[in-house]
Amino acid sequence: MERYDQLYRLYDEFDAETLRALQDFVDLFPPVDSRVTLEHWQEVGDDLADRKAEIRAAFPAAGETFSELAARASRDQAFTALDLHAKYDRGVNVLVLDVDETLRSAGGTDNEIPRETLHLLTEFHETGTPIVVCTGQTLENVKGFLIQGLGNELVHSGDLSIVYEAGTGVFTPGHGADTKRLLYDDLDDDVRTIFDTVRSRVLSDAPEELRRGCHLQGNEFNVTLKPNFETGSDDAREVIDRALVYELDLLGDAVVEEVGGDSEDANESAGRASDWARAYYAEQDPEIRGVLESEGATPDCSPDDVPEPIRDTFERIDVAYYEADAAEIGSLELNKVVGVETAFEVLGIDDPFAAVLGDSKSDLRVMKWVAENDAGIAAAPEHASRDVLDHVIRTDELVFDRGKAGDVFRTIFALNRLANLG
Repeated sequence: MERYDQLYRLYDEFDAETLRALQDFVDLFPPVDSRVTLEHWQEVGDDLADRKAEIRAAFPAAGETFSELAARASRDQAFTALDLHAKYDRGVNVLVLDVDETLRSAGGTDNEIPRETLHLLTEFHETGTPIVVCTGQTLENVKGFLIQGLGNELVHSGDLSIVYEAGTGVFTPGHGADTKRLLYDDLDDDVRTIFDTVRSRVLSDAPEELRRGCHLQGNEFNVTLKPNFETGSDDAREVIDRALVYELDLLGDAVVEEVGGDSEDANESAGRASDWARAYYAEQDPEIRGVLESEGATPDCSPDDVPEPIRDTFERIDVAYYEADAAEIGSLELNKVVGVETAFEVLGIDDPFAAVLGDSKSDLRVMKWVAENDAGIAAAPEHASRDVLDHVIRTDELVFDRGKAGDVFRTIFALNRLANLG
């Protein structure tokens, strides 16, 4: 209990709130060409240094650590970190981060990663903590905003990896032949043919209302329809619901063509392809079932009616629905877990203890994977999917406000400093 007593003393005897405000001002001060403003920044820095020196003097054995705790973490964040250290007895040695609605939020950060979050990420980088950005976005999109927000040097430092398109590829600059791993190259020919077929038809065969209302994301492998409306809006929800039904039907046709085209009942199979796809994926995902019901598109068969060869192929293909955001077809053999494992391999992380931040079902797979392997902790924004929140609350209750991923980073910062004390 000695460490808990020391933390109580730290936050009771010293004005940590003011200390954090000073530290944030020094860290986030924008570059300006003003002598008066720069003098003020220097005065704040001197005040900060004096306050930290008082804490170092009050805690001779751990003063440096405690002065940084007070300057970076609130009382609640520090005690949460101490609880995590008591539970796991180690610090975080890699960050695994979703982007949309996790690091940034259309509803809370104007869809930009906050400067505080970006600064905290650079501090983790400077302490030698690798960063794995794990997203459903295309590689070019991710590279663009990461270089803009974190800088070209950090992105190409060799300590940052990008798992893109939810695990179809991994990009880790600075690692020679391992810099880009195209994981979808390892899939069987029949699965790749199905995806090629769906992609070639997804816009050309779409009803006019879908062609006008959504667009195909520029993926290397996954087939993702995105709305031409603001994410989360009623119009976006309406068009993505219709796009989901359309993609299911298109997938059913492509699978039957590839797997069942030589059967004696080929014509009958082609006629039932849509129902088989709808029935199979409705059974797999309650959200998909709900969309089919609301769209009047429930199948005229049960999941048990799906022929075994068709079912076996469906079992390898994922259909993901993100309400008012996207309808996506991907490979179940390629997911964020596979991508993260590959990123760890390239980065040389043999014994990971990761902090996984995310909001969706694809992130939940990574969270469960680290939990099952005693390889990390999970955190999620308050608006994450229900299953994600259930998992996070059952484990360590690391739930943060919309657009406030920095709050969890401060807890992780405190955990790592405490872990270094032993």
